[in-house]
Amino acid sequence: MAEEELVDLKKYLEDACKPKCLKPLIEYEACVKRVEGDDTVSKHCTGQYFDYFSCVDKCVAPKLFAKLK
Repeated sequence: MAEEELVDLKKYLEDACKPKCLKPLIEYEACVKRVEGDDTVSKHCTGQYFDYFSCVDKCVAPKLFAKLK
């Protein structure tokens, strides 16, 4: 019996979902641009980062769990 090569569907589903989350991505990139010159390291874009990946995860989850055995 030949072994099937396992493929991580999550990566492919994330790539497909990222274009659907443009607004959070634009907000994150704008934040990064605003704080990249901050020498005090007190400003960060953690909230925008999590908003973006939360959007991606909400898109991926139903598609991924439907394919699990």
